Amino acid sequence: MAEVNWKEIALLMGVVVACYWNSLYCGFVFDDVSAILDNKDLRPSTPLKNLFQNDFWGTPMAEERSHKSYRPLTVLTFRLNYVFSELTAMSYHLLNLLLHGVVCVIFLRVCRLFLDKNSSLVAALLFAVHPVHTEAVTGVVGRAELLSSIFLLAAFLSYTKSKGSDNSIVWTPIALTVVLVAVATLCKEQGITVIGICCVYEVFVAQGFTLPMLVDTLLQVLRGKDGLPYSVLQTVLKLIVLIISTLLLVIVRVQVIQSQLPVFTRFDNPAAVSQTPVRQLTFNYLLPVNAWLLLNPSELCCDWTMGTIPLVESILDIRNLATVSFYCLLGLMVYQSLRYSENSSKTVIMVRLNCLM
Repeated sequence: MAEVNWKEIALLMGVVVACYWNSLYCGFVFDDVSAILDNKDLRPSTPLKNLFQNDFWGTPMAEERSHKSYRPLTVLTFRLNYVFSELTAMSYHLLNLLLHGVVCVIFLRVCRLFLDKNSSLVAALLFAVHPVHTEAVTGVVGRAELLSSIFLLAAFLSYTKSKGSDNSIVWTPIALTVVLVAVATLCKEQGITVIGICCVYEVFVAQGFTLPMLVDTLLQVLRGKDGLPYSVLQTVLKLIVLIISTLLLVIVRVQVIQSQLPVFTRFDNPAAVSQTPVRQLTFNYLLPVNAWLLLNPSELCCDWTMGTIPLVESILDIRNLATVSFYCLLGLMVYQSLRYSENSSKTVIMVRLNCLM
């Protein structure tokens, strides 16, 4: 894997600044008002422990009206901004811009695992300028996504070093991965999804298994012809560690939110409060909607509440064809990728999985 040099870092940072410099002159809008201006946890007079007892908006987690979004490390960075510049919006936006640059550099490192030097740089540049990131960079509350992405990608990079040159298990990178996943989750909940990426990487990239190989191995074990190969045992052991770590993080998360789910209103999330099958149809339709935004980000929105995306209220709704087509296409591509062990197939697997996450 080629290392990232300072010229590439400078190029990525320059592109990020060119795209988002105008965000420095934005103020606090939409959710920034609740998370920054009205959040007492940013004030130095508030005990630091409150950050770990309250949700993202400064509401105690134990209260029913809490949003249950537990992101204390993100709030901590807001508090640091406040210490240096109080409520001067430019400093908050500047830090977001720099964090996006860091994400792009780490993303380039990830791309180097699967692509050549030039292709990976092009991918990182596309990632840096993709309009779908606008909300996360220009909205101060989007820092949760930026911080979570940094530690998520770092966790994945760490995990890729868990296989020794002699195919042995290297436990230090795995332990570091678990720590980084926990940190990513404390920035935003989606950080835990990197565990799924690591599992797929371990099976189909690091160990080089294909779908036919896995089926053949399973059949041999079931027929009692042979025991599990050593490489399979290693894979199973690493997956068990990842899964147990994930379960522990989930348990801690459930304890933090007092075993209560957030209460959404129809204004905040119409689909969440809808009845079956409207809720399921709408949530599944969101997958092809977001996939299309990756390809054609021409209709972005700064606030996806209310009726931004109308509910799918009937099985006869024509939009269900998009959902079915999306799942069929995704299943076909995944099946084709898992059949072969070539490097191109491995690249396709990881790209698709990362897009889905």
